[in-house]
Amino acid sequence: MSIPVTQKNSDRPGWHADTVICVQHSFNVDLRGIVDLLSHHLYSSPRVYVRELLQNSVDSITARRLVAGAAPARIRIEPRETTVDGSLRIHDTGIGLTEPQVHELLATIGNSSKRDELGFARHDFLGQFGIGLLSCFLVADEIEVITRSGDAETVIWRGHADGHYTVHRAIGEHGPAREEPGTTVILRARRDCEHWLGASTVTELVRHYGALLPYDVRVGEELVTEGTPPWRVEHPSPDARRDALLRYGERLIGTAPFDVIDLAVPEAGLSGAAFVLPHETNPGERAFHRVYLKRMLLGDRVEKIMPDWAFFVRCVIDTDGLRPTASREQLHEDDLLTSTREALGGQLRGWLVRLAATSPERLSAFLRVHHLGVMALALHDVEMLRIVDEWLPFETSEGPVSLGEFRRRHRTIHYTPNIEEFRQLAGIAAAQGMGLVNGAYTYHADILRRLRRIDPDLVVRRLDPDDLATRFVALDPAAEFAARDFVGIARTTLASRGCEPVLRSFSPASLPVLYLEGRDGRLAADMRAAREEADGVWAELLEAGDPEEDEQARPLLVFNYRNPLVARLTTTVDAGVVELSTEALYGYAMLAGNRPLGPDAVAGVNRAFLGLVEHAVHAGRRI
Repeated sequence: MSIPVTQKNSDRPGWHADTVICVQHSFNVDLRGIVDLLSHHLYSSPRVYVRELLQNSVDSITARRLVAGAAPARIRIEPRETTVDGSLRIHDTGIGLTEPQVHELLATIGNSSKRDELGFARHDFLGQFGIGLLSCFLVADEIEVITRSGDAETVIWRGHADGHYTVHRAIGEHGPAREEPGTTVILRARRDCEHWLGASTVTELVRHYGALLPYDVRVGEELVTEGTPPWRVEHPSPDARRDALLRYGERLIGTAPFDVIDLAVPEAGLSGAAFVLPHETNPGERAFHRVYLKRMLLGDRVEKIMPDWAFFVRCVIDTDGLRPTASREQLHEDDLLTSTREALGGQLRGWLVRLAATSPERLSAFLRVHHLGVMALALHDVEMLRIVDEWLPFETSEGPVSLGEFRRRHRTIHYTPNIEEFRQLAGIAAAQGMGLVNGAYTYHADILRRLRRIDPDLVVRRLDPDDLATRFVALDPAAEFAARDFVGIARTTLASRGCEPVLRSFSPASLPVLYLEGRDGRLAADMRAAREEADGVWAELLEAGDPEEDEQARPLLVFNYRNPLVARLTTTVDAGVVELSTEALYGYAMLAGNRPLGPDAVAGVNRAFLGLVEHAVHAGRRI
């Protein structure tokens, strides 16, 4: 369609005063393309057509009741098996449409919504006629709407998937008039979509989407609405209410919940319940929740209604104020949703605080399953940090201990960033009186660094093995002088391994040797490895490093003078035995610390092992 529009050039700066004719054109809309877009990109499944039909009927009834509060509120659906022509029919007692409204609302794609056209506030309604009715073309080739508004004549609108429609008044061959206000929608199935209009499918979908609707909704003669949402039902006692909600939660999540938490955010018109899962969940997986919009199901896989850390609950919620996305399967991200999410997170946090104060045993049971979620929250919330500090055991050099108890014993807490290092050094640190915590698990190191929020005088630092070496006892001058030849041979043997031998006394005495690589030593080792693999200009750049700095940062191979084997080795006069033993003990220390051995080191350990065996065999022959 084209509309001529007259405009004077004099109205536009810089143009001559001649009058020109502009022609205004309308877009041509390919309805089949729109339907294809809906089915592949907007809606997740054709089943949403039932939700859209229910929404239109509910909105129509709501609109009528705003005018006449005592108006009937009924929705009746006839599956294709019960109709003469095999169509699906949905009847409502709503406000209906006049003929101008039919043209405006049913035939204009992209119209804002019927609720504004009818003069009612936007928040009173669920859906939108335009796009909502188009969803029916996912399963039908023809949609017929028979509608009557007040005392006006009944109007019949027929829309076809090829993009044309007709409008008639209900006279003569065009069909009977409605006896009362309301609307009937008739769907005639597309080929291969008949099952979507069948009784079992329709009943299941109507119950799925509309079970909580406040109106009388029936498929055939079967009532499918259940009435009041379970969390709003009155019970004789709080315990009876809690038991009823737990039973409802068990049906919802498929297992008996650990607990149920009431949810309410008045500014979003939100109420509902959160069910605490009784089993561990993966914090990396998305949590989905069941959300109703004005008691119509928005979706049972709705995201972002709860904080990311709340992966230990599954919620069922009804809201009047939050806005849906275009597909009406998720919630629109806006300021109200953000504040609602924060409020719901605060209510979960309050439940945890109450549990800590009133039922420590249940809190401990909860933390055994959902400690990751609580620790994630503790990174941002001091009260949750106190709960973690007091109730959650950490792996320490003194066994599993709560952080609160551990920091009462140690005012300086060291931690390691990986499990292997902790396992190697935990016993040694304990023997030296150091407090060491395994910080390798998710959130543990972050929690440890955050402890100063509740204990400002506490010192928390990552363990540098060089610090551990300073706790070892140096030998007295006589013993050190006697062992000088041993240390010299060991230094020569270890020169190619990039580490420095040190002789100290430390506990436990059963440990003969310990490989310690501080942060500087690790950096120097990485530099040496890079130099060995590099070539060309890059090798020259790496060679420009400070050799003295590398020497100062060399890892230590600490021999334990308290160990009987090492003590005897320091007095051994056979230099060959000392060399072989040093190589073997180096390999032992590396393997004990879960450190990799290069090809040269593996060859050296094998050589040391065979040499010591040969030495033992020769010694046996001499005996």
